[in-house]
Amino acid sequence: MAKFGKWIGGGLGWAFGGPIGALIGFTVGSMFDGSKRQVDGGEVTGFSGRTTTGGYVMSLLVLVAAVMKADGKVLKSELDYVKKFLVHNFGEPSAVEAIKLLKNLLQKTIPVDEVSQQIRQNMNYSARLQLVHFMFGIAQADGVVDKTEKNMIAHICQQMGISNSDFDSIQAMFVKDTESDFKILEIERTATDIELKKAYRRMAMKYHPDKVSHLGEDFQNAAKEKFQKVNQAYENIKKERNVA
Repeated sequence: MAKFGKWIGGGLGWAFGGPIGALIGFTVGSMFDGSKRQVDGGEVTGFSGRTTTGGYVMSLLVLVAAVMKADGKVLKSELDYVKKFLVHNFGEPSAVEAIKLLKNLLQKTIPVDEVSQQIRQNMNYSARLQLVHFMFGIAQADGVVDKTEKNMIAHICQQMGISNSDFDSIQAMFVKDTESDFKILEIERTATDIELKKAYRRMAMKYHPDKVSHLGEDFQNAAKEKFQKVNQAYENIKKERNVA
């Protein structure tokens, strides 16, 4: 199971229980027999209060399944796009295993509210923001974020306790319009240059990859994309205003 197996083997943390644990239990049931089970040379551990890499991966896949099912159909092309996304972020072997699990999750009814609330109660805000970024990235994989997908992500964000301004900021990274750069930095076009610089520093701190360093190098590297989009938005506005 390559790195994917090591993620699970490293512990599912709080995702071992609740609605996420129940969903994953149907799919990888043998991993949930007892509090520990050997997987690919590692251990599947029981409940803990921190967000482990394994728990984060499971949370991401469950939410991705909910977004993909939002329009009432799941196309092979969508699965192909998701696989490409996972390969880009985590490598081929892990992506193959993740897709197997995702296909099984797509056959289940996802209790979106309960799953989102479990994540809200157990995952820190920076990690939740990265989940939102992943969801939009996958939703846009076919070139456009479908309205039903956007509505599902918005609902998940509400249940996860994501602020409207942070939702708009991440959405603007994928759904472009003339105000996207300002939305990414969570300011109005009328903001002064001083306010622009303050907003950039605030957002750069909020989206810095180190905020998710506890999830491992793979997720920290994936978070760099979000950080880079903040930098690009800032540079675009500075260029537009001729600000040094």
